Amino acid sequence: MGRIKSHRISVCISCKHKGTSCKPGYDMIEKLRAAIDAAGDAIGESFEISGVACMAGCDRPCTVAYYGSRKATYLFGDIDPETDIEDLVAFARQYAYLHDGWCSSVDRPGKLRKSTLARVPSSFIALEPTEEFTQ
Repeated sequence: MGRIKSHRISVCISCKHKGTSCKPGYDMIEKLRAAIDAAGDAIGESFEISGVACMAGCDRPCTVAYYGSRKATYLFGDIDPETDIEDLVAFARQYAYLHDGWCSSVDRPGKLRKSTLARVPSSFIALEPTEEFTQ
């Protein structure tokens, strides 16, 4: 049985280049898997990479998301499998070591500084005491 991965990268497989039927998601997944495996450090052991049907980033194809338990989630758009793989790998390396996943745009590598569609804080439930529960 394989080791459970602590992080996930999802790539939209529905995204199309505008005006074409080209869907670069599958190519992106293969190139990203190969690049992370070739990175020579432990990030490949930490990340699962898979395709998802749609992430609603249709106006900014191709979209890629990074998730981690108790970490902020990132959604990036306008990602090109021909030119942006190194930035995706660099961010995977960075994201793996961020305890809460939080970083500013200036800290993200290359194109990812300007192609962030969303950063969603990790979710947690906070209960505030109310008068009903404090009596």
